[in-house]
Amino acid sequence: MADGEEVRDRGFFHHHKEGEDEEPKSAEEELKHHKHLSLLGKATAIGAGAYALHERHQAKKDPENEDQHKIAQGIAATVALGAGGFAFHEHHKKKDAKERLKEEENDNC
Repeated sequence: MADGEEVRDRGFFHHHKEGEDEEPKSAEEELKHHKHLSLLGKATAIGAGAYALHERHQAKKDPENEDQHKIAQGIAATVALGAGGFAFHEHHKKKDAKERLKEEENDNC
């Protein structure tokens, strides 16, 4: 590299700006963050579960391509299970943030 050239980062990950924290700053922001992620996990689990049921129905309805539908059903069921686990994890993170918020309120009084 020459002295006058800028460094270009073309990566897909780590797009946060310099000096910007990754974690929410206050307990209130953290609570809101985990609440949104929990709801996102729940919605994903519901959607993937519905798609798994749809593929199960298609496997019965279309015996010619039954194997393809069963594979898609298995993948959708796995995604639903993972999303449910993520929602459960975020629910507990939200509870921890709520306790931290209560502690901060008690310390300020």
